[in-house]
Amino acid sequence: MTEEKIPDYKKDKKRVDGRKMDELRPISIKVGVLPNADGSAYLEWGQNKVYAAVYGPREALPKHTQNPYKAVVKVTYRMATFSVPERKQPRPNRRDMEISKVLGEALTKVIFTEQFPNTEIGVYVEVVDSNAGSRVACLTAASCALANAGIPMKDLVAATGIGKAFGELIVDLNKDEEDAPDAVDIPFGIMPNSGEIVLLQMDGLLTKEEWAKLVPLGMKACADVYAVQKKALQEKFSLSEVSEKNVEAVVEAKVKQEKADTKTEKKDQADKKSAGSVKPGVLQQVKAKKVRK
Repeated sequence: MTEEKIPDYKKDKKRVDGRKMDELRPISIKVGVLPNADGSAYLEWGQNKVYAAVYGPREALPKHTQNPYKAVVKVTYRMATFSVPERKQPRPNRRDMEISKVLGEALTKVIFTEQFPNTEIGVYVEVVDSNAGSRVACLTAASCALANAGIPMKDLVAATGIGKAFGELIVDLNKDEEDAPDAVDIPFGIMPNSGEIVLLQMDGLLTKEEWAKLVPLGMKACADVYAVQKKALQEKFSLSEVSEKNVEAVVEAKVKQEKADTKTEKKDQADKKSAGSVKPGVLQQVKAKKVRK
């Protein structure tokens, strides 16, 4: 049995899948894919495939879960039984509950929850195919789904994985890199416009110098994710079916109609005034002529 060759990132200057150290896997996002949800999104990130759905704000039930000062954000994270090579048990495990909790805390940071007291905002994320980085993929998709639902937010949440594998600092770790002997995996999520960190976990150890180098890499990677999020939302809400000329024509027709309505209204008012100015004696003479006939 031959020993498995460990990649030499320092020598090859590229990763197992051919990416650069600071390069993300291909990302695509579609918004508004589930018609029965208030907001939804579908994300493909490398091999990861994620659906996110948002329901609410709606009355929080049971009532003892209500908060009279703000909405409660409830996130449910699940992985399909067929999403990983070895069949996953359908019931939620400790990992599912932990990820649901941290995703809920991250999204609560960006939602104006104080506008919806005694309510809950339900966020459901389902991983149908997984290959490392599922929690940051779900957080990214859930953020787009919230925007699609029209939930007031301070900002979107853009997230990615950063860390270390085979002696190099890298972003967006895949499964092989997560299983490396020296692997360090850090889910990292921010509000892109303010740079505030809303998700930060660490599995492994880094030096202070390595952490100082990783943060700028994570910020840049999150900015790239944010660009994909904005593009997906812009495509959903752009005037794709109505050209600028059609918009101008609609506006012009509306202005003409308003002018015509104004003229008609002025004419009616003038007719009423003229009818009211006829003297009573004249009306009696007209009636008398009709009687004689």
